Amino acid sequence: MMVLTIIINKRTVEVMTARRRIRRPALAIASLAIGTTGVLVLAGCAGGGAAADGGDGVSIVATTTQVGDFTRELVGGEAKVTQLLGPGQSAHGFDPSAAQLAAIASADALVVNGAGLEGWVDDAVAASGFDGKLIDASTGIELFGTHDHDHDHGDETADEHAEHGDETADEHAADDSHDGHDHSGGNPHIWTDPELAEQMVENIADGLAEVPGLDAATIDANESAYTAKLAALDEWIEQNVSQVPVAQRLLVTNHDAFTYFVEAYDLTFVGSVIPSFDDNAEPSAAEIDELVKKIRETGVKAVFSEGSISPKAAETIATEAGVAVYSGEDALYGDALGAEGTDGATYLGSQEHNVRLILESWGVVPTELPAVLQK
Repeated sequence: MMVLTIIINKRTVEVMTARRRIRRPALAIASLAIGTTGVLVLAGCAGGGAAADGGDGVSIVATTTQVGDFTRELVGGEAKVTQLLGPGQSAHGFDPSAAQLAAIASADALVVNGAGLEGWVDDAVAASGFDGKLIDASTGIELFGTHDHDHDHGDETADEHAEHGDETADEHAADDSHDGHDHSGGNPHIWTDPELAEQMVENIADGLAEVPGLDAATIDANESAYTAKLAALDEWIEQNVSQVPVAQRLLVTNHDAFTYFVEAYDLTFVGSVIPSFDDNAEPSAAEIDELVKKIRETGVKAVFSEGSISPKAAETIATEAGVAVYSGEDALYGDALGAEGTDGATYLGSQEHNVRLILESWGVVPTELPAVLQK
């Protein structure tokens, strides 16, 4: 057993993200100013987190199931990838174990979703003493805040404004060399739009190419192959969703995790069981009644549960509203991918699964997948 004592000095860092293209205009949130001070005593044995693979040599830690999948696609078997969150596990409220902190401490690179999703990650970086390459997959991506998804699809959404959340007392710390980013108040579920997932993959690839011991040419080739699949997925979804009149593209989910998917494909987000993009929140009785009312008034055909959230509230609301509920194996993959052997074991599989079920709820049979996406 080892005992590791770490002194964390107070630091203040301010970082601005660059503006980059996304499918529709939104609001960028990109400043960080924080102070952290304290002493941590960590007792335990060195070890990795969930889903470790690859050989000896370069060690990479990825936080969520999505960025873990992207990272494995990029490195192939060239590095050991340790994924902190397991299948079906949400990043909201996650608390890394001592073994996972040890894995971060010894990693050559740490890949995070960013956009404020992992509110615990900067404390983990500071506590572990990590001094490798921090790769933020959200760099340059503009975020939507909490806003009404009900908008006029006949017009461009350039005038839509995301709302800034107030900065919390526990803001994120970042070392100068880590190029940290804080997106306080923005919706962090950026991967739900495959076009933004492509940008995330590009960010991860750019970071990995700078990690000593990894072959930049291999990363680049894997990036090209994988982003081609993401582009094909995006086109397939667009073609299939376009079969449905815009007014009928209605969606009700377990929580507000599909903002970017909704915006990408011109859906109307009627509401969510949990009225927040944090799945730890709880709906009030009044909010449940209001959602049932909206479902009845708009003609929504189904309520979708999500694999990482209990389906009970979604099932109750669907019953009260007299509509179908998609749960169990038919739940959507929102905050997390699924276990090995399920439709959602990979990002590509999770998106195909989600789209097929949403189309089914609208009465549409999807077209055949592009050849590049067929197994």
